[in-house]
Amino acid sequence: MDSINLTIEAPPVSETKLKFLKAYKRPIPSIYNSVLQELIVQQHLMRYKKTYRYDPVFALGFVTVYDQLMEGYPSDEDREAIFQSYINALNEDPQQYRLVTEFPPSFYFFFLLADAERLETWARAQNSSSLVDFSSKSGEIEDLLKDIAERAGGNGSFSYSRFFAVGLFRLLELANATDPTVLEKLCAALNINKRSVDRDLDVYRNLLSKLVQAKELLKEYVAREKKKQAERAEPQKANEAVKSFLAENYDTRKLHRV
Repeated sequence: MDSINLTIEAPPVSETKLKFLKAYKRPIPSIYNSVLQELIVQQHLMRYKKTYRYDPVFALGFVTVYDQLMEGYPSDEDREAIFQSYINALNEDPQQYRLVTEFPPSFYFFFLLADAERLETWARAQNSSSLVDFSSKSGEIEDLLKDIAERAGGNGSFSYSRFFAVGLFRLLELANATDPTVLEKLCAALNINKRSVDRDLDVYRNLLSKLVQAKELLKEYVAREKKKQAERAEPQKANEAVKSFLAENYDTRKLHRV
């Protein structure tokens, strides 16, 4: 369910970061960890705003950013454990964001899915028109979007964030709504400032671009190190072969003398 920040006392950022580190104690490669640490600080500040209220579009945005960041992580199991530790550190429920399971989302009935999966499933069934016309329809997701529009319009608590912007963008992607005007219409229907969304999506795209470059550099570095290790191993193997040959030859000479 949605939650409003009325009774939660905000802990210091350091406490949230420490909680994350205590929950996940294994080392995280710096290419991932540096961005994770930056994200958890940003999300801590969003999480403990007085106007903060969890909503599934925000959840979809975070899950999208997290999956893009952690793409290519050495272990799927560790990637999921980091996700769990991250959300728990913010005093929220990872299972509300997305279902943690060995089965794909399609295995489950719609009402059993976590919020990110529910939105993804719904968006895949939409098009440019139906995505924007949610206010004239009824349904779980349509009602959720109506609630967001009402709160964003001033009738309730709403706190816009970068993750919300990414969530909107993900909805457009899944609905194959490629016309640039669709985002403008969706923002208007939700009472969201499109300039803020455009700005935050630019930041998101820039982050993805830097991550791709960094991961490519990491791959090249790993490949170079493996090559160096192989080159260093060749002389050692040759020396061992020579020693083995000499030892065998020495033993043979001893036998001939006897």
